[in-house]
Amino acid sequence: MPLYQIALTLVPGIGDVLGKKLVTYCGSAEAVFKEKNKLSIKVPRIGGKILEALADKSILQRAEKELAFLDKFRIRALFFLDNDYPSRLKNCIDSPVIIYYKGTADLNKSRIIGVVGTRNATDYGKDACHKIISGLAQDKIMIVSGLAYGIDSCAHRSALENNLETIGVLGHGLNMIYPSQNKRLAEKMTKNGGLLTEYISDTNPDRENFPKRNRIIAGICDAILVVEAAEKGGALITAEIGNSYNRDVFAIPGRINDPYSKGTNRLIRKNMAALVESAEDIRYLMGWEEQGKKPDGFQKKIFLEMTTDEKVLVEYLNLNGPSGIDDICINCKLSMGTTSAALLNLEFEGIVKSSIGKIYSLA
Repeated sequence: MPLYQIALTLVPGIGDVLGKKLVTYCGSAEAVFKEKNKLSIKVPRIGGKILEALADKSILQRAEKELAFLDKFRIRALFFLDNDYPSRLKNCIDSPVIIYYKGTADLNKSRIIGVVGTRNATDYGKDACHKIISGLAQDKIMIVSGLAYGIDSCAHRSALENNLETIGVLGHGLNMIYPSQNKRLAEKMTKNGGLLTEYISDTNPDRENFPKRNRIIAGICDAILVVEAAEKGGALITAEIGNSYNRDVFAIPGRINDPYSKGTNRLIRKNMAALVESAEDIRYLMGWEEQGKKPDGFQKKIFLEMTTDEKVLVEYLNLNGPSGIDDICINCKLSMGTTSAALLNLEFEGIVKSSIGKIYSLA
């Protein structure tokens, strides 16, 4: 029930990791609240302060207020166990228990690139950002960024100009847009993409929220492109998180005397990011250039030759997009062994591809 799912995130002392563990132990967010007196038995080393907080009626009252806000503005609350929750993000250990989403795009789209960089973007950086996103338009990717000044705004605008969906991940509640100058841009994004946050309404854009939101940008993507970055800043944090999630990280090189290229150059120098200069480089590194070149009739012929289990898996991935192996097993009602063997065979046939975290999608 969304009320209890939202309320769980409002309990002091319960973060994302513990929140998901509690739901696993108890079976649902509602059970965490209703069986709080049994938690000390079910959950090892749970503190008394958390048990006291779960009994605080004001938490459910605040959750009710949030539900009314979501309903009024047609915002969706996506719980980490929901099918619509981003599957890539779900596989990150510190992913949010719940995210709030206003938009039209599928958050499990087959190709998602995060674009990050300095707020003090130079003409060189903005031009490179625009050219690469324009060059990837044919690949029907989705662009994710943070709706900040500089490279973030450039990435979102370039995506919209090329009729690509784009998602802005916010460090505050959805009752506002920060910076306010991006309100019109944000409105356009909700019609061809969307806005995403883990924060409830009336949460201010406090400084500490932005490094935290960067893990969502990294987690929701297949790869991260760093366009321009100083020696320190959010773009480098996002790149580091991306590396920890085993995401591909790319960086555009810059002039050695440019302060806003020192970060990208260091990522390349330390082998934390691959050097890219064009959309073709990204297409090659992501393995997208050879896709779509199979002769007519190939897929039909292969489908006819599949086993029953393989057909079930292909049909599931076709309907649901990139999915974790656990979700595939549960929804297709197949054992882990059967699923793994069938997916491996489909990979050999070039019908299915796998990515980090045992995420599978149609090739």
